[in-house]
Amino acid sequence: MAKQHRALLTRQELIRSAAEVFGSAGYAEASIATISSRAGVSNGALHFHFKNKRALGEAVELIAEQILLRLTGRVPLRHPSPLQLLVDTSHLLARGLRDDPVLRAGFGLGSDPTWQSDVKLWEQWQDWVQLMLTVARDQGSLAPQVAVEDAAFAIVAVVAGFDALNRTGAKWDARHAVTRYWRLVLPQLSTEAAREELNPEGTAAEEVWSQKWDMAEACGDAA
Repeated sequence: MAKQHRALLTRQELIRSAAEVFGSAGYAEASIATISSRAGVSNGALHFHFKNKRALGEAVELIAEQILLRLTGRVPLRHPSPLQLLVDTSHLLARGLRDDPVLRAGFGLGSDPTWQSDVKLWEQWQDWVQLMLTVARDQGSLAPQVAVEDAAFAIVAVVAGFDALNRTGAKWDARHAVTRYWRLVLPQLSTEAAREELNPEGTAAEEVWSQKWDMAEACGDAA
């Protein structure tokens, strides 16, 4: 058991180290030597867990996908406040892209021209946003003049902008930035009746974030 636990911890550290190197250098420029050195293991130990750099990239992307799915969950077709759920989830994702190197690297690989994969995290996020807006429209909380596809594109573009800000190394308050965006947008996005119940600061975001995922479980699934 102790040996298995140490192996799992090593795997976790290799995935995190790979994510950090992919994020700073890009996939093509990332080297096995740099990743193993950052993780504090030998190249041989790295190859015990991962056949090559491609396998590391796939593990990073898979775990990032699991985190995104944990944050979004299923689309609840009868959710009492789909727009509030959209606000809350955007807060969580913006914070995750700022604070979690694995999540950030997974999204980054999707826009890296040297990386090819069927996993498209930005598309998954856009699909979820569009579905939530559709639920809001069907429930009557989306303003009638709002085009679902246009609104989804704008929301995804703003979150992508926050992610781009992360990559500059700038220090910023994710919650404050996302709150300011929703304060601006919600009056145009929602009906007047729904607007009175919406909180642009998000609800229970801190509690959800603290329980967002268990990396040991995620790494075990990716093994």
